Amino acid sequence: MTIKDIARLSGYGIGTVSRVINNHPDVSDKARQRIMEVIEETNFQPNSNAKHLKMRAVSSIAIIIKGNQNILFNAILEQIQQRLLANDEEAVVSYLDEDANEVSYAMSLCREKNPKGIFFLGGDLEYFEKDFKYIPVPCVLLTNSGKDLKFTNLSSLTTDDAAASEAVIDYLVDQGHTHIGILGGNLSDTQVSYKRLTGCIAGFKKHHLDFQQDLQYEPCHYSVEESYEAALRLLKRNSSLTAIFAFGDIIAFGAMRASFDLGKRIPEDISLVGYDGIDLSRFFVPRLTTVRQDTAQMAKQGVDLMLQRIHYPYKAVHKVIPYELIKSESVKKIN
Repeated sequence: MTIKDIARLSGYGIGTVSRVINNHPDVSDKARQRIMEVIEETNFQPNSNAKHLKMRAVSSIAIIIKGNQNILFNAILEQIQQRLLANDEEAVVSYLDEDANEVSYAMSLCREKNPKGIFFLGGDLEYFEKDFKYIPVPCVLLTNSGKDLKFTNLSSLTTDDAAASEAVIDYLVDQGHTHIGILGGNLSDTQVSYKRLTGCIAGFKKHHLDFQQDLQYEPCHYSVEESYEAALRLLKRNSSLTAIFAFGDIIAFGAMRASFDLGKRIPEDISLVGYDGIDLSRFFVPRLTTVRQDTAQMAKQGVDLMLQRIHYPYKAVHKVIPYELIKSESVKKIN
């Protein structure tokens, strides 16, 4: 696909197409709209098809990752890097602490490195709401939604965390579990863990089950070490639990060890569900029941959005990527 093809398909001249690609003002709204429609339909990327635009590239695309133990982000990162490389784009990766201010860090990157665009893998919307207006480059937020923030240069791709979590509660109740513990994240309403907890509470209400937060919920970071300690606290505090829903597979792995150390077998004594569907979850004993997030689609659509918004005057886009509940060996049906 070349600029000549875009001209042919749109019905406008090469010069007009070029002016639209370079965001020149001397193009009619009708022509601009039609050309942009063709560009989007064909997923035309100028960096891989127009040498003069390649030569104008003076900076890399930044990728900011919240937390250094979230295996889901590593899977997304690898696929993003491969797709950027296929489009002759360089990427610079930064890992931040889970509690760090990623938007403040991005502001520093913009001042010092002048990135062409920024991917955020994970993000606290409180930071975005406060300071994102100072970031001038196209950005894509993955695994959280920036739709309500209404920034014109911030697109986002996420799973419906509330719906997926409610589906987990539905499944556990269907398997006979009414004493269910929740593990991981925190109660900040600007993070995905809050959306997942909201979905759980909706599930409890639907099935007329009480939710006692002080007895059934234990927060922790997305880390094996912290989830191990958190699971110990939860299980010692509430010995009536027959199932635990962990807000990340990495958190579930810590809960597995904690259960074993307390003499509980999975799933014979306690059932366990994770979230993310990382490849490693298929190789644990027992195989983990989990919510699979579609990392391939997040990476593909995220890169497409980024490249389009670097080169064309597109508006922000916010999409929900479908999830899948993988029913495996770590949940036991009880009477």
